[in-house]
Amino acid sequence: MTTDLSGFIAGLPKVELHVHHVGSASPRIVAELAARHEGRTPVPADPAALADYFAFRDFAHFVEIYLSVVDLIRDADDVWLLTHEVARELARQRVRYAELTITPYSHVRRGIPAPAFCEAIEDARRRAEADFGIALRWCFDIPGEAGLPAAEETLRIALDERPDGLVSFGLGGPEIGVPRPQFKPYFDKARAAGLRSVPHAGETTGPETIWDAIRELGAERIGHGTSAVRDPQLMAYLAERQLPLEVCPTSNVRTRAVPSIDEHPLRTMVDAGLLVTINSDDPPMFGTSLEAEYAVAARLLDAGPRELAGLVRNAISASFLSSAEKSRLAAEVDRYLAGAPTD
Repeated sequence: MTTDLSGFIAGLPKVELHVHHVGSASPRIVAELAARHEGRTPVPADPAALADYFAFRDFAHFVEIYLSVVDLIRDADDVWLLTHEVARELARQRVRYAELTITPYSHVRRGIPAPAFCEAIEDARRRAEADFGIALRWCFDIPGEAGLPAAEETLRIALDERPDGLVSFGLGGPEIGVPRPQFKPYFDKARAAGLRSVPHAGETTGPETIWDAIRELGAERIGHGTSAVRDPQLMAYLAERQLPLEVCPTSNVRTRAVPSIDEHPLRTMVDAGLLVTINSDDPPMFGTSLEAEYAVAARLLDAGPRELAGLVRNAISASFLSSAEKSRLAAEVDRYLAGAPTD
C-alpha cells in the first residue's frame, strides 16, 4: 500500500458494525484493570506482555482468553471506563458511527446489576458523543457457549432495561456444538420488540450455520459469514437479497478460521456481488484496528480510494441508522472522496 493510500484510509470517515466491547479494550486499559486485580487474574498487568498472552492456538483458546479479560470488568466504573476508552480509540480512527457488540450476561453474572451496567454504558455513550463526536449504538449479544439460560437472561435485560442505544440482538461465542435453531424463540421475541437480528454465523462452521441464522433467527446481517463461499446457492441468495456480511479479515486468521490473509475469501465475496462491510472484531486482541483492516481490504481487493469509500458506503447502508443519518454520513464520505486523489 502506498503512503498516499495510508493517508487516505486514516482520514476516511468510517462506520464499524462488528466490534466487541471487551474485545476492544486497549492494552493500556487491560493492563490497568489487570493491575487492579493482580493475584486474582491470569491476565498480565504489563502491556508489553499482552501480545504473547493474546497469541491464540485456536478459536476455543481465544474464547478462554477473552473470558479472562471479561473477568477484569468488576463494577460499573470499570464498564464506564472501558466504554469511553473504546469510543476514544474508534473516534481516533475517524469512526463516525459504531454498533458495539455487548454481552451483558457475562457482566451481570459476575455481580454487576443489570440496571447499573446499562446506566454505565449509556452514560459513557452520551459522554463519548460529546467528547469525541462519535455515535455509538448497542447490539446485546448472547454468549452461545453459556446456552439457553444466557439467552433468557440476555433477552430479559434487553427488554426490561431497553437502553436508548440498543438497536439489535446477536449471538456470539463458539459455533461448533452450539446449534443456531435452539435460539429461535429468543430472537423471535427480540425481533417482535423491534430489535434487529445480527447473529454470528459461518466463521468456524460451514454454510449451513448461515442458512440457520437466516431461516431460524431472521438474520438481517451476518457476523463473519466467511464459509458462505463454499455454497453457490447461498452466495446467490446473499447477493440477490444484498444481505450484509460483517467481514473481519485479520480476526479470521488469528482465530484460525482462515489459514492465512492471502487465502481469505474477501475477494470472492466482493466479486460475487455480496454486500460486504469491513470490521475489526476484537482489534487489540488481534493486533489490528479498523484502519488496518481497510489496508488489508485494499491489498486483497487491489482497491483504490473509490473502492474503499464504497466499502464505507456498504457499512452505512447495512447499519441501523435512520435514512436521514445514512444520507448525512454518505455525504460526508462523498465530500472526503471528492477532495482525495482517486488514481
